[in-house]
Amino acid sequence: MKTSSRKRDSSFLEQLILYVAGAALASLSLYVCARHSDPNRDASDKALKRKREIAKRLGRPLIQTNQYEDVIAGDVINSRKIDVEFDSIGGLESKKQSLYELVILPLKRPELFAYGKLLGPQKGVLLYGPPGTGKTMLAKAIAKESGAVFINVRVSNLMSKWFGDAQKLVAAVFSLAEKLQPAIVFIDEVDSFLGQRRSTGNEAMAIMKTEFMALWDGVATDKNARVMVLGATNRPSELDEAILRRFAQAFEIGMPDCKERAEILRVVLKGERVEEGIDFDLVARLCEDYTGSDIFELCKKAAYLPIREILEEERKGRKIPVPRALTQMDLEKVLATSKKTQVAASEYSDSRLQGSVWRRPKDSDEVQAVINGISRLLVSGMINQQ
Repeated sequence: MKTSSRKRDSSFLEQLILYVAGAALASLSLYVCARHSDPNRDASDKALKRKREIAKRLGRPLIQTNQYEDVIAGDVINSRKIDVEFDSIGGLESKKQSLYELVILPLKRPELFAYGKLLGPQKGVLLYGPPGTGKTMLAKAIAKESGAVFINVRVSNLMSKWFGDAQKLVAAVFSLAEKLQPAIVFIDEVDSFLGQRRSTGNEAMAIMKTEFMALWDGVATDKNARVMVLGATNRPSELDEAILRRFAQAFEIGMPDCKERAEILRVVLKGERVEEGIDFDLVARLCEDYTGSDIFELCKKAAYLPIREILEEERKGRKIPVPRALTQMDLEKVLATSKKTQVAASEYSDSRLQGSVWRRPKDSDEVQAVINGISRLLVSGMINQQ
């Protein structure tokens, strides 16, 4: 009796195990079939993979995002990965101090600005000035110094062929910024996106601007969120009046003066192989009307001169193991023989307006260019003697 009872129990147990295993296998088969039959499976897998990459890049845990926030997330930059700091920007000392007090501190130390409405964080800051003066670099430095997430908004990512998707993508910019706060929403060349509204303009673009302004004001978002809109433009006069009002702080990043040009030269040549005793003040005086970008390109051109000498020596059969250090004479040579991009473009535009074509320089033009170069070298020599 006991033996038969044991056999019945073991048989029942085996049947139960088989039943559970069969049910589990059937459930797994149904799940696999459902996954393979899902038309959005590849898109879902890619979205999840992208979210994990973004979380890893930002050094933050995975957050819940919708499909529109996933599109904007591709423009998110971790501030720790930005290699631009205030110390790596020459000049603009007063601007950097003001930006630190009005923009960076509220994002970095919110507890200091929690006493009343007047100490609330800045919602909008505009950087304007001529091209090449360092507006984009300042924006990156602000994100680096504040430790805020940097969302570099591209207008092309906000456009969609489907009606209503553009507004959802604009809303996703602010909803994602709130989830990742403190965050900086940066729009370069902001006049191309938030320019003046006209009756003959694109209706879809006008709706996007209205949606952007409503979300920026905090009508549909958290007013206390540590989210700031940072814009940069060369043409502030083309911005819509309502947009200018929302940029509570505006900083003009103008042409550098002689002292700032010397500081830019020091920053650009820091860490490079240069000879000792370069007179940065002299070179800065020769770089009149140069922007920070022009000075950087000037130093790049001068850095090629030692490489050119190595190539010339190799053609003569002599080997030079390493290029020589950059000298002050290299910088003066480039200054005497090159034009700023802006000047060259202006001369080209003037020639086209006069109805002429881009012609080959005459001998007289070449002679005049040589005379101009020699005169500049003579002036720099006289300044050196003084």
